[in-house]
Amino acid sequence: MTIGILTLTLRLPDCHSLKEKRRLIKPIVARLHKEFNISVVEYGHQDVWQSSELLIACAASPGNHVENTLSNVVAFYECHWPDLPLIGEKIEIIA
Repeated sequence: MTIGILTLTLRLPDCHSLKEKRRLIKPIVARLHKEFNISVVEYGHQDVWQSSELLIACAASPGNHVENTLSNVVAFYECHWPDLPLIGEKIEIIA
């Protein structure tokens, strides 16, 4: 069993309140979970309006499947939410 963890750091340039931030992040979390059958949670920067950190976990038997899935998540995010740019991304594979 291989486990992959992806950390996405997002910039929310037009966000001016925590309520507005939640309105932007909630659909992203739901859509990523639905499209890829992965676990997604807002992990860091919870008290900051204009940035967010998402933690994404995926588990599978073949290790290359986990890495491919997480890479596809990054590409999917960049394609569907270009107005909320990625500041950073980090993939960790635990064998």
